[in-house]
Amino acid sequence: MQKIIEKIRLNRIELSVTMLSFLTALWIGVFLNLAFLRKIYELTPYSGFKSGLFVAATACVLIALYHLIFQFLNWKWTIKVVGVLLLVIGGFSAYFVSSLGVLISPEQVQNMMQTDVAEATDLMSLRIVIWAVLMVALPVILLCWVKIKPEKASALLLKKVINIFASAAIIAGLLFVFYVDYAAIFRENRSIKGMISPQNAIASTFSYFHKKAPKKNLPVMVYGADAHMDAPKSTSELPKLMVLVVGETARAESFSLNGYAKNTNPELSKQADLVNFKQVSSCGTATAVSVPCMFSGMPRKQYDENVASQREGLLDIAQRAGYKVTWINNNSGCKGVCNRVEQYQIPVEIQKKWCADGECKDGVLNDALAAYIAHIPKDDRQPRLIVLHQMGSHGPAYYKRPLEQYQTFKPSCDTNAIQGCSREQLINVYDNTIVYTDHVLNQVIELLKKQTNYRTGFWYVSDHGESTGESGMYLHGAPYAMAPSQQTHVPMMMWFSPAWKNAAPAQINCLKSVTNQNLSHDNLFPSLLKLLDVNSKTIDENYNILHQCAA
Repeated sequence: MQKIIEKIRLNRIELSVTMLSFLTALWIGVFLNLAFLRKIYELTPYSGFKSGLFVAATACVLIALYHLIFQFLNWKWTIKVVGVLLLVIGGFSAYFVSSLGVLISPEQVQNMMQTDVAEATDLMSLRIVIWAVLMVALPVILLCWVKIKPEKASALLLKKVINIFASAAIIAGLLFVFYVDYAAIFRENRSIKGMISPQNAIASTFSYFHKKAPKKNLPVMVYGADAHMDAPKSTSELPKLMVLVVGETARAESFSLNGYAKNTNPELSKQADLVNFKQVSSCGTATAVSVPCMFSGMPRKQYDENVASQREGLLDIAQRAGYKVTWINNNSGCKGVCNRVEQYQIPVEIQKKWCADGECKDGVLNDALAAYIAHIPKDDRQPRLIVLHQMGSHGPAYYKRPLEQYQTFKPSCDTNAIQGCSREQLINVYDNTIVYTDHVLNQVIELLKKQTNYRTGFWYVSDHGESTGESGMYLHGAPYAMAPSQQTHVPMMMWFSPAWKNAAPAQINCLKSVTNQNLSHDNLFPSLLKLLDVNSKTIDENYNILHQCAA
């Protein structure tokens, strides 16, 4: 055995710093960027041989660019450290780009920073393990195994100068030759830079910590200090109880209520008084953006994450006006919007019924809501706003979301390696999550129907949608400017009890009259507060749905 080890040591390949830098640049520029090069091929204005030449030129630019950078970073004592870091970062970012069509952006880094163990575990699969072995571990082992060839400092410096000029000349020359084509492609498709590994992960991480990372120990800015409730019309008027369900990863086009061919809403479709809005767009394409945005009071185009994270929002204003506000969670958190209101701890016996391996079915929300309402004193007259945060259709482990009896469509993709499933299997398993959401929402309405001490209302809206392979994209989180409708077109619906409708028939008729109008998360903040009879200067009537009818 000792002789074998010594033989292996003797047969180690010896390479100069310059050659090892070039080979590393070649691996990163080509093999870790195949998805980017394929995208360039799709966008190229050429065909045939010229298109191949354009893609080859693009690969040469990437190789030369990384080789140029390595001339400054790679020395005998640093080359392996730098190489290992870039191979690991680039290898895993390339997996998500090539396998899931995910563009690495500061928003995706934000999602990663705010995820929990259960969500992270859902991304693990045999496919990513194989990728990690072949595309990450193997190159890293080879890099570490190679022996660095000794050379004089003067000779190394001379080589570096030559390589710097050569790499710069290649980059400048190719960009000059194809300038018009590159300018057109990147001007119209700015976000594809999120496909270039590993710069996508590195640049996005720096951008996240510079612009998006939450600032600690900052005072919360008061917002809506003037908030108050309108006086009741009579002392016999029942208080309001509104349940707002924040959905997760549900897209409008998969709801049969919106015209989808498959019956994904078998229960809600029987609710005669349901008010379903068909044209609603989200504030973002990921929970970390959409949830704070929709509660912030800022329209999407003016939304500022730093302001939202440091300022009170919708729930604070409702609470100041006199509502008892409660958040009941079955997701990875409320992204800061519920920090100053009651966060209901789901009883242990309910968790035992619905939860396993760190995850709970959304039925836990129905039981938790029922338990919460049951413990409200009979003589309690305080109005209430209760928010339920679903697990919904969160991927890629869609098969984990519904109970077995709601897995209506077969065959389904019963794995989190969704890229390996057929189109039919993937759509079926996603649609099954919508069928289960339909049941959960219907159960909320049925519970509210039984409440006699309140005027009850129900509002459901998803935080964002989901891609299931359309145009090679999976999951969500695409930059909004290029996000497909599957990620931004979300379902939204309301329901009101007879007591609520009898007290405010004009409101309900107004809502029914705008179900086909273009609406968005921008409408949530002012419209919900108005439905709750809350007044404040923070309410922008331009986004208040009810104002459209009052005008």
